[in-house]
Amino acid sequence: MRRIFFIAALLGFQWLSAQELNCNVTINSEAIQGTNKSVFNTLQQSISEFMSQTRFTQMIVSEKEKIECTMLIVVKAVGDDLFKCEMTLQSKRPVFGTTYNTPIINFKDPNFNFKYQEYDRIEFQPAQQVNTNLAALLEYYAYLIIGEDLDSFEKFGGTPCFQVCEEIVNTMQSSTLEVDELSGWKAFDSNRNRYALINNIMDEVFKDYRDFFYTYHRLGLDQMTANVANARARIAEGMPVLKTTYRARPATYLINTFLDAKYDELTEIFKKGTTDEKKNVYDILMAIDPTRESTYEKINK
Repeated sequence: MRRIFFIAALLGFQWLSAQELNCNVTINSEAIQGTNKSVFNTLQQSISEFMSQTRFTQMIVSEKEKIECTMLIVVKAVGDDLFKCEMTLQSKRPVFGTTYNTPIINFKDPNFNFKYQEYDRIEFQPAQQVNTNLAALLEYYAYLIIGEDLDSFEKFGGTPCFQVCEEIVNTMQSSTLEVDELSGWKAFDSNRNRYALINNIMDEVFKDYRDFFYTYHRLGLDQMTANVANARARIAEGMPVLKTTYRARPATYLINTFLDAKYDELTEIFKKGTTDEKKNVYDILMAIDPTRESTYEKINK
């Protein structure tokens, strides 16, 4: 299991290692007219190679253990080598004993902006030395994907990766980026940006949430084939932490990202729950995510 080898690497053992991600990258440039379209093909290939061929940690990862993820980059404007884009990121991981893959990340970055010239090389650099916004964006999201995956296998297992994300944020905040490129890195510029997300993850206020994130996956989903009722009960028991955390920080980005990935899955899990589970989970979800009422109503049918 990935987490075992990650811990070993942190302790200084030398393992043969491989790339952690299998990332499917798509560039959508339909909104751009009159531009040499080959630059978008080159950009897509460069990002794909960077994400899937870079070794970000010292983990040993077999081909089947690589984290499946997708990155859809919609180009909204291009000028003076500045690409203004919107990026949707998704990742998933297998559930033990099944063919089902559970979504881990599913969110959108509306300020995925960077400078790029065709055939520019995207080079991996340590977090404190990264000097182009495109490399910083890709490294930030690579470590976020790996960190969330590790958190689902072991309590707080993703912390070393999240610390790298923090370092990248700090590096970019102190850089000489133009305003458009700086968007998303700035503290308090938005409660739904890259700074806000990693700040939430590393905040002690969200420690119980991260504990629940582990319980949800390892003691819940991964135990479904052994005893579905017990596994579902474990998830239900942990659900109140979502409401507690949300009340402590109503504008939190982290709880929103969890629900963006899990709302359909939660609905399917608790459609078959006990009467008490249905009521309690439905009440929690409606308290923190009322815009999805039509989906959560299916729990009670």
